Amino acid sequence: MLGTGGTMPLKNRWLTSCLIRHEGRGVLIDCGEGTQIALRCAGKSVQRLDLICFTHFHADHISGLPGLLLSMGQDGRTEPLTLAGPKGLVQTVSGLRMIAPELPFRLDFIEITEKEEHLTFAGLEITAFAVQHTLPCYGYRLHLPRLGKFEPERAKAAGIPLNVWGLLQKQEQVECNGAVYHQQQVLGPPRRGLTVTYCTDTRPAPAILKAADSADLLILEGMYGDDEKRGKALETKHMLFSEAAEIAETAQAKRLWLTHYSPSMPDPENYLSNARAVFPETYCAKDGDSLELRFQNEQENAE
Repeated sequence: MLGTGGTMPLKNRWLTSCLIRHEGRGVLIDCGEGTQIALRCAGKSVQRLDLICFTHFHADHISGLPGLLLSMGQDGRTEPLTLAGPKGLVQTVSGLRMIAPELPFRLDFIEITEKEEHLTFAGLEITAFAVQHTLPCYGYRLHLPRLGKFEPERAKAAGIPLNVWGLLQKQEQVECNGAVYHQQQVLGPPRRGLTVTYCTDTRPAPAILKAADSADLLILEGMYGDDEKRGKALETKHMLFSEAAEIAETAQAKRLWLTHYSPSMPDPENYLSNARAVFPETYCAKDGDSLELRFQNEQENAE
């Protein structure tokens, strides 16, 4: 979590941004003011970003982009960078680039126009889903699938040479001595993968519940901790801690991180009990918090 603040930054809280890494590739969700500083503080290189997904175009979710792009260029980046977000992304970024007009790398754009769209990136299956805010806004579900277990008896029965076994665990097909062998010949059924679902700036909606189903890590906005702020949440189309917890409980998520706190709430943990009464595995994320997710039969470490 690079930034957990909503609307305006506080002295210990940058604006909204989240970094997800897999096999050395980086996906950034939102880029609020202070994102590039938060990346530096976390010891992460701006060069290790390959995709930036924007939930929507309010300033606290995109105002850090020009500075981040300039830093990438000054660090010598030449590889293209892909940006994904709601319709209007190209126009919005073009406006922000008035102060970052020359970059030594290409920007590629994916404008999301449907209520649900699917992207593939670095082995991740990414689903963008429309939510309910004051302007077009999307949440993102990132899923890392896991292949089935290698079954040596099946490989032997199929007469597959021993030197091909290892390759078939990584490749869909392998040619050897004029014969072609396929991955499905040696692998069992797919195993449970990993899922991270991220969603801010919305009222509770069925699309969120669907995307949150069995998530290993569910990250939802907690704009207001006090249930007495329900009227304000309805007016501004944001969520309460307790509403986020209800989604996590119903979706049977493994863990819930709250984020995107109102600046009027300097210490979100004062209201954490409101969420934990509904979903005990709720945590108030802080800038710099990180979590390493591993497949089900592997160790899971939290920092």
